[in-house]
Amino acid sequence: MTDTQRRQQRWSKFDTLWMLNLFGTAVGAGILFLPITAGAAGMWPLVIITVLVGPMTYLAHRGLARFVLASSRPGSDITEVAGEFFGRRAGITITLLYFLAIYPILLIYGVSLTNTVESFMTHQLGMVAPPRVILSGVCVGAYVLIILVGEKAVLAFNEKLTYPLCAILLGLSLYLMPHWNLAAFKYAPDAGGLLATLWAALPVLVFAFNHSPAISTFAVNQRKEYGDAAEARASRTLRATAGILVAFVMFFVFSCVLSLTPEDLAQAEAQNISILSYLANHFDNPFIAYFGPLIAFLAISTSFFGHYLGAREGLNGLVLKARPGLPAHSTTRERGIALFFFVTLWIAAAANPSVLDLIEDLSGPVIAMILFIMPMVAVACVPAMRRYKGAFSNVFVTVLGCVTIASLVLGLLGL
Repeated sequence: MTDTQRRQQRWSKFDTLWMLNLFGTAVGAGILFLPITAGAAGMWPLVIITVLVGPMTYLAHRGLARFVLASSRPGSDITEVAGEFFGRRAGITITLLYFLAIYPILLIYGVSLTNTVESFMTHQLGMVAPPRVILSGVCVGAYVLIILVGEKAVLAFNEKLTYPLCAILLGLSLYLMPHWNLAAFKYAPDAGGLLATLWAALPVLVFAFNHSPAISTFAVNQRKEYGDAAEARASRTLRATAGILVAFVMFFVFSCVLSLTPEDLAQAEAQNISILSYLANHFDNPFIAYFGPLIAFLAISTSFFGHYLGAREGLNGLVLKARPGLPAHSTTRERGIALFFFVTLWIAAAANPSVLDLIEDLSGPVIAMILFIMPMVAVACVPAMRRYKGAFSNVFVTVLGCVTIASLVLGLLGL
């Protein structure tokens, strides 16, 4: 075995850094809503979800990484690879889907931010919250303004806060352990309730474990570092990422669900607040009362800023594809995009739609189209991907992707 081959087989600092980067991309405000859906029918659906989510997360993201690595043009991102494999129109369609996958997440965070602030003012500070239309405008407007005047500071803030935030969430999971009630395992839902819970949970799982925005850059860097061994090394890193994600996120979910009852989780959904805000209002404990909303606020903030930048790039890319002659960057266009986001997010936050409905009926299914279905279509149709045909994992990913998308399709059909 040559030195190069040995280097390509060893786990390296490069692999560790990418594993942590992908982990940080996935962990955000999405996990604050997962316990509400996943634990709605007791513990046994949650056990099934825990068994399912590891392979689901790993295989779907591996498929997307393979999709990028199969390109004959090193350095191409997902939209460029889609154009190479399926044609120019497909590239535009994928760009549109990317925007439609990110934009609803911004709507979710606009609503969640307003609800977190409103709940904290009402329950912890004992204040009368301002009218929702004013409070939502101030919250959304402040965040958009922060990005406009201090984008570099925002990026530095996000980068430095991700891992301390993970540590805090882990600490909270451990802190809740004395409140666990194992009697929840005695309740077993009927078959209909179990299937309904699993169906509702799938889009939220896709949303909470999604790290597809980093996969293009990840795959390109794997090819630069490992050459022909990039696919095998990428798969190993993605497998490790899925493992630590399942351990971290599901421990948090179990800790929250075991500390509450299905009725409590139903109240959290009805109040349209994150699990941390509900825990703060539920427990007569100053630590949770003030620390819970703070964690929720920080998690929503980091996710909001990161997804805003992604949505802005996506919308700018759509404009450039529609008008190829325009300059790549324009201050006027950037301000126009910021105004569009401010107005639409303000309207959504003031209207206060159900966060879980947005995830289950829109954001999760659109993410699944890109993450689950697009790579499987390429396996079936694109010569460069045909070496992956025939694997059972393709069926597994396709079925889960179709089930996740079903809620969106049924909604569009009015069923």
